[in-house]
Amino acid sequence: MPKSPPRSALIDLVLPCLDEAAALPGVLAGLPPNVRPIVVDNGSTDSSAEVARALGAHVIDEPRRGFGSAVYAGVLAATAEVVAICDADGSFDLAELDRVTGPVLAGQADLVLGRRHAAERHAWPLHARVANRVLAGLIRLRTGIVVHDLGPMRAMRRQVLLGLDLHDRRSGYPLEMLLRAGSAGLRIREVTVSYFPRIGRSKVTGTLRGTLTAITDMARLIGQEKR
Repeated sequence: MPKSPPRSALIDLVLPCLDEAAALPGVLAGLPPNVRPIVVDNGSTDSSAEVARALGAHVIDEPRRGFGSAVYAGVLAATAEVVAICDADGSFDLAELDRVTGPVLAGQADLVLGRRHAAERHAWPLHARVANRVLAGLIRLRTGIVVHDLGPMRAMRRQVLLGLDLHDRRSGYPLEMLLRAGSAGLRIREVTVSYFPRIGRSKVTGTLRGTLTAITDMARLIGQEKR
């Protein structure tokens, strides 16, 4: 069982969760000691919520399906000054979380994104990698924001994130965060993080259907963004 973080945790980590009972033990065991995990159960049909509670995580329920719905609920429940976000599927090494949160804590950046580097050959499906590259290119062309990955590991100060007033509650939420941050003139930075094969069945970008849904959501947001 992971050690409990101090009451004055510097970071709240929001973990959107849909049927991740198999992955959660490894995910929560890898947390740095200054991080409080907030697992947002987004309609799981397995024992995800029970597993997370048994491992000491703060668990909240968000019945409205969607990545954005889950993250928004977690951010509202957070109390730390700095909030991090990450998938709960075991695809990231959370011992590297300080790479993402460090520049925010130090006041060197307002939004830090984890740029994924595949640690194993099959960690990142080709269709998802190509879609990510195309979308990142469109963002650079359309907005001038220099970004190479729209990955889910990221960090911001909680009040700054809430101040962006994000509305997307589906897979477009991460992109809306980036676009709003760029429009607001916030300092955006990318740092390299390791990316591993997820544990269990993918519900979003690990499947072709999920990737197409994400592309549709994100392309719509890019199209709405003013030059």
